[in-house]
Parts: sequence; C-alpha cells; structure tokens
Amino acid sequence: MSNLKPVVFSGPSGAGKSTLLKKLFAEFPDAFGFSVSHTTRQPRAGEADGVDYHFVTREKMMEEIGANAFIEYADFASKMYGTSKKSIRDVAANNKICILDVDEQGVKNMKASDLDCKYVFVQPPSIEELEKRLRGRGSETEDSLKKRLETVQSALDFSKTGCYDVVITNDDLERAYAELKSFLVAMFPKTLQVQQAVAQMQGAGDGLNITNQTATIDISQDNALVENNGEAGWYCSIL
Repeated sequence: MSNLKPVVFSGPSGAGKSTLLKKLFAEFPDAFGFSVSHTTRQPRAGEADGVDYHFVTREKMMEEIGANAFIEYADFASKMYGTSKKSIRDVAANNKICILDVDEQGVKNMKASDLDCKYVFVQPPSIEELEKRLRGRGSETEDSLKKRLETVQSALDFSKTGCYDVVITNDDLERAYAELKSFLVAMFPKTLQVQQAVAQMQGAGDGLNITNQTATIDISQDNALVENNGEAGWYCSIL
C-alpha cells in the first residue's frame, strides 16, 4: 500500500486540468495513478469506460452511494459525478501517488473526511476566456454552458479561502505546467526526483546499462525512504 498523499485537482471545466495532467503523466509515467471517477453522463467522443470515467446508470450509482462506496459525490446539470473509495485504494495498491479530479463540492466533502490530501486549484485567466474554451469544444449546449458558467464564480471565490495548497492560473500552458511540476516535486521530492534521474540515465544510451528492473528497484527503495522520513505520508483508512 502506498504511503503517499493523494493530490486532489479542482477547477472549472475548461480551465485546463486534463491537459496539465496529461503532461504530468507523460513526464512521470510511473509516479502517478489516476482515480477514475464515476459519472451518469454519456461518454464524449474518444472517452473510454474505465479510463476517463466509469460510466454508470443513475440507479447503479445511487445503489453504490447507499452502500457507502463513495468518498464524495455531486449532482451537476442532472448528471452525477463521484469518487469511489475503491478507485483510491486501487491506485494506492500500485504504490503510486493518487490523482483525483473533483469539483468544489467534492473538495468540501473530501476535506470533511479523514482522507489527508494535497489540493490544487486550476483557474482560467478570465471567465470570458473560459467561455471561449468551452464553446470551442463543441460539446456544450447553450443550457449546459450556462449551468457550467454559473458555477465558475463560486469555484473562484472558494479558491480564495485558503482551502487549496496551490492555485495555478492557466493563462500559458508551459508556465502553468512548470508551476504545477515545481509544487509536486516540492511535495514528493524523493519520488519524483528519482524518476527524473532514472529517465535521464535511460535516455543517455546503452552504455549506462540502466534497466527497467533497476529503475523499479530504485523507486521502491525511494518509497521506503518516503515512509521512514515522512515525505507526504498517507495511510489509506477508507475500508
């Protein structure tokens, strides 16, 4: 079981959370695991069940909520979203830093739980820019767009209450990613610095004789150091 704190991402739809996370997972493919949320909405083009979301019926989700299977859930625009306890345990079982993507209400629910996390808020440079991005998706109706924009100000106001460990303005993707990466490396220095060093050595050529097996051993040893030195320690107690 991983001893690393989960990292909770939040922010308005269209702020760029998914793009930042894709860059993060590409640079650190073995460090992070995504907690796949449940939703009752229909999949968008290119989305896969069990990868982007667990797509379920409202009846099924209500049944699991009744069984206390969720750490947080919310109803937005007649669609339900939620994070199951199992999805967090699955990532922890692989000894990875668990990444969650939840809305404002989800953050409030998680902070009220006994789950110790780090919290990241990603915001757009302006509400006008956010509306432009959402319209550019081509997947929003006027009604769904209106409902999304109605929640934006509340999310921005909540981000100013000190509830997040870092607030990142995504006005420039590379700058925003550099800020995110800097924050995470500061939170998990051993885990992420070891992975960076291994990747650099592997890319230097066969002469270094670095193998995947060696990298796995190094990272496992690093996680042991994390546990001993208290680097962002977390014990998953949500059984």
